[in-house]
Amino acid sequence: MYLYRAVDSKRNTIGFHLSKTRNHKAAKRFFKKALQPFHHSKPRVVTVDKNPAYPIAVEELRKEKKMPLGIQIRQVKYLNNIVVQDYQFIKKQVRSTLRLKSFCTATSIISGIEAMHTVKKGQLILPDKYV
Repeated sequence: MYLYRAVDSKRNTIGFHLSKTRNHKAAKRFFKKALQPFHHSKPRVVTVDKNPAYPIAVEELRKEKKMPLGIQIRQVKYLNNIVVQDYQFIKKQVRSTLRLKSFCTATSIISGIEAMHTVKKGQLILPDKYV
């Protein structure tokens, strides 16, 4: 299983996507989810690792006009360290569960871990009546 994660320059989690495969279709689904305009502004630069699926997914999204124009895609192996460092928290939690046995279980557990990590980082603003 592969966990795609998006983190902004302030280390706020933008989104995540768990996939059984690491191909251009999975990358395309992740980019669609991460670039939805309702939770953040348009990024200037998107830094990804050297996975060859990313350029294919980005090109398909641009043809479908689902990726905003002007976004630069940087494919540099070591510039995604912010994502890797943020991922260490999730990796530590998953390791303590002695691996995830099924995709359904992995999805629900990782969603919960990501939600708690978002709360811990202070990204979730609760109404006054819950505080």
